[in-house]
Amino acid sequence: MIESLESLAEPLIRTRLELLYNNLSHTQPDYTQLSEESDHYFYTIRQALPEHLNQTIFLYEDTQLSMQTLLEREIYLQGFRDAL
Repeated sequence: MIESLESLAEPLIRTRLELLYNNLSHTQPDYTQLSEESDHYFYTIRQALPEHLNQTIFLYEDTQLSMQTLLEREIYLQGFRDAL
């Protein structure tokens, strides 16, 4: 039952999180500033690395984004469960 609930909720979660991030980036200047700073720091790190580490930094970024996606999904689902 939980598996089917999660698979049904997946597109809704994705859409809702996108809306939340969009709203956050338009209404919270602190979030926007921190996001820009983070992007700048990551770009600086990427530029400072030698060419042979480009694949490594790409894999690192991909892994971090994947972890963040899983975490967001789990947090959202737990909030939904708690609300029920």
